[in-house]
Amino acid sequence: MSIDSYETSRKRSDEIRADLSEHPEKYTMLTGDRPTGRLHLGHYFGTIRERVRLQDLGVTTRIIIADYQVITDRDTTENVADNVRNMVIDYLACGIDPEKTIIFTHSAVPALNQLMLPFLSLVTESELMRNPTVKAEMEASGHVLSGLLLTYPVHQACDILFCKGNIVPVGKDQLPHIEQTRLIARRFNERYGHVFPEPDGLLNDAPAIPGLDGRKMSKSYGNAIALSATAEETAKLIKKSQTDSERFITFDPEGRPGVSALITTAALCTGRTEQDIAAEIGDGGSGALKKYVTESVNGYLEPIRAKRQELAQDMAYIEDVLHDGNRRANEIADATLDEVRETMGMVY
Repeated sequence: MSIDSYETSRKRSDEIRADLSEHPEKYTMLTGDRPTGRLHLGHYFGTIRERVRLQDLGVTTRIIIADYQVITDRDTTENVADNVRNMVIDYLACGIDPEKTIIFTHSAVPALNQLMLPFLSLVTESELMRNPTVKAEMEASGHVLSGLLLTYPVHQACDILFCKGNIVPVGKDQLPHIEQTRLIARRFNERYGHVFPEPDGLLNDAPAIPGLDGRKMSKSYGNAIALSATAEETAKLIKKSQTDSERFITFDPEGRPGVSALITTAALCTGRTEQDIAAEIGDGGSGALKKYVTESVNGYLEPIRAKRQELAQDMAYIEDVLHDGNRRANEIADATLDEVRETMGMVY
């Protein structure tokens, strides 16, 4: 992505943010996660907290649990059902309100997936091949490029456009997906008639959430604190995280990634700056730092975990939330597909 197009996206994102609190009713937000494992602290500070804020502001919110996208780069669906249900529990424990926000899964909404056919006719092979996120996903998975992974951005366009989503919270690296969706919406509208908005990326201002080893927090790296982890499991994870031999604690992400990742984790959970925390720990060493981080994380997650435990006792309610979300998403998708077919002259 060129610097110019990033700056344009940033400017537009800032304008939308300024308008959101004044006119939340103008916006429909689509966002979601792949159920490849348990949600963690990185997901919470990176996206979930912002979703709750926008929902509570009065923005129309839709959250997709992208179960079909699990098989873009994996050979099994073994734990998907369990991950989906735990994702719903995490969302609700963090403050997503199923009365205000529709939570649904790909596989339960046929009309959404049927949009793939007209949408695929609107993009060229070279446009699909150019998407940097697809290349990054392929390299990370170590898999060959499947047809589903290649067309992943088109499937995401279906997710966004089936509900006429016009804002999508994203990080900078996901902007190419939004550009692809805008292109598909524009080409459809020009070719057949106006149906879809051209959505904008709402750029996420959350810092990159480091894992306990200084790399990006990720389930696959084993460096993540799951929202479903107990206080004891969290303490154990933090205790065994890598620091270094220097006793005096300083915040230096380049030179001291392990130590700095711990400080950033504590800063996010306490609202303090990294510099303040490092100065306070000082020559207390990594032992004092790990103790402070453990207390900060467990203190922050305590109400979320209490709510989570309560929700997990009532799996019938979790099933109801999912079934109701899928029902509501199907109503929207069916209406959009009817409109698409009518606009294309395919009603017989």
